[in-house]
Order: sequence, then C-alpha cells, then structure tokens
Amino acid sequence: MALQCGIVGLPNVGKSTLFNALSSAKAEAANFPFCTIEPNVGVVTVPDARLTILEKLVKPNRVVPTVIEFVDIAGLVKGASKGEGLGNKFLANIREVDAVIHVIRCFDDENIVHVAGGVDPEFDKEVIDTELQLKDLESIDKKIARIEKIAKSGDARARKDLEVLQTFKSELEAGKNARAVSIDKEEFEAVRDLHLLTIKPVLYVANVDEKSLLTGNKYVDQLREKVKEEHADVIILCAAIESQIAELDDAEEKSMFLGEYGLDESGLNKLISGAYKLLDLITYFTAGVQEVRAWTIKKGWKAPQAAGVIHTDFERGFIKAEVIKLSDYEMYKSEAGCRENGKISIEGKEYVVQDGDIMHFRFNV
Repeated sequence: MALQCGIVGLPNVGKSTLFNALSSAKAEAANFPFCTIEPNVGVVTVPDARLTILEKLVKPNRVVPTVIEFVDIAGLVKGASKGEGLGNKFLANIREVDAVIHVIRCFDDENIVHVAGGVDPEFDKEVIDTELQLKDLESIDKKIARIEKIAKSGDARARKDLEVLQTFKSELEAGKNARAVSIDKEEFEAVRDLHLLTIKPVLYVANVDEKSLLTGNKYVDQLREKVKEEHADVIILCAAIESQIAELDDAEEKSMFLGEYGLDESGLNKLISGAYKLLDLITYFTAGVQEVRAWTIKKGWKAPQAAGVIHTDFERGFIKAEVIKLSDYEMYKSEAGCRENGKISIEGKEYVVQDGDIMHFRFNV
C-alpha cells in the first residue's frame, strides 16, 4: 500500500525546499507565493535497517524497500475556501492524500518575505485550519440540507446521521478540526462520503534555522503549545540542511555530515517515522534468494489481509502463514536454520501480523 502525504503550508515557509530535499523531483523553489502551481509528487524509499540485515543474511538478487509518496501542494492564502489564490486547487489536492504534513516557518530571515509580514506560527496554523474548516462546513451544510426532510419524516438512519452532522458542524463553527470529534465507526459513516479535509491526520513540521535544530526556539514552543490539545506531534528540522544532505550520495558522508550537527538521523527519517506512527502503519518482510522485500500494512491487520498486499489471490486463497522473527533469523543465519531450531511458527487466519515479521504465505486459488 502506497502511503501518500501532502506537504502543505503558507507561501515561503520552506515547503518546496523541504520537498526538493526529500525527493528526486525538483519543484521550483522561489521567493514568491505560488511557485508550485501543480502538485508535485516525489516517491521516496523508506529507510529500514532491517532490510540491510536481511540482505546480508539472504544475499538476494535484489532488495525492494517500501516507498512513501510526498505531494508538494500549491501554497494557500486567506480566502482559499472561497477560491482566493490557488485555493480550489489546494483543497482538491489535499482531499486525495492519506495524511497532511503541515510545514510551519519557525525561523527569522529578513531576506525571505512572510505573507503576514512577520514570523508567527500561530497565524500560519490558523490560516490553513480556518480555510479547511470553512470548506468542511460547506460540505456538512450541504449534506444536512439533503437529509433534513428525510429525518423529519421519521427515517431512523437519517435522524442519527443528522445528529452526527450537527455535532461536526458545532465543532467546526467553534474553530476546531473534524479530527477532534470523538465518534465510533458506525457514526463515522455519516461523514465518510464527505472526505472532510480536517479529519485527516496531521503532522506538524517546524522548519527552523541551523542554530535551533537541536534545541528549538520560541517559535517552536509557540507551535507546540498551539497543537497540544490536538495531541499532534511536532518534528523539528531545517529544510536548508536537508537540501545539503540530499546532495550527498555516499552513506558515510551523510553520517559525517549529520554528526557535525549532532544528529543521528536525517529529517527525512524523522518525517517517515512520524508519518508511519500517525497512520498506524507497520512493515513486514518477505525474504528469498530472488528477492528481499518490505511491505507496508496497517497495524492490527491479520495474516490474510497482509497477504493481500502482495496479491489479492494470496488473501482469497489463504491457507496459512509461516512466520519468523528477525531476531531468530539473525541468530540462526537462514530460513533453514530457523526451521531446524523450531523457530518458524505456523499461523492461521486470525494471526495479527507484528512489525518486523518475516513471512511466507501458503495459498490455494
């Protein structure tokens, strides 16, 4: 399953610079609004040290990591929900992504203009939140108008849906995002078809200058305080440094470069880890002489669902799964060694796949 994250932010916050650093695609980075007119998509391989371990043990013909897609979405301004600037394009593009990476400027630089005239993380967040909330309200109001008459006629389902919609409407009108509304799976059906923008999970990126990379600064503190009630994570990185890292091809050079700044991993790694956590994703592996491969699935998926990521026939005709833990694979050096030492478990349809499992599926169609 390909994970797609939309990178959003006001003009000149470092959004496109970060995107350029994260992918091989090169969006135009310029010191004026709307330099990214169409959404740019960059496909980035997900770094995973476990793949390296398996590669050394199995010595396969090829190694296939899982990937994550970053979409650089055109900048937005106040009034986007009414079509101002590139608002309509922005709002349409953001509906299609799984999660939102909201880049917020947390650095001073008189040479880079800010649309608000000064650095203000709270303002940046509120502008985008407000525009998305207004668009969601528009969607909610339209559906309420459609089902009110049906609900008044006594239709039980319509009445229940109307209650859920009114709850969302009240929260949005209070300036809160749809993701803050607490509902169960059955109630969620009332809004599923609306694809609400503010119901998407969000990860905040504080784009800082070099000297604030390890300690943060007053702007980061402001942002953290602002998102505290959302229980959202804030990742600190410096897009300018990520650009320099992206230019290095050698792994050792990258490691030395990171070390100079007191870092043990790049902002890309932080971003991917944060996105996986945000969307409740895990990775399992298949390992053979032909190929060692990483597969991304939702946490809590059972073996047949995980098999279906490889091919729908695997899920449809699922019989069993052979599972090896990575620690056992490392200890006994091979699948044969694990088998000889009783370290391959045979699991059925109810087995819940664990992060890092090495799996082989038996199926019959």
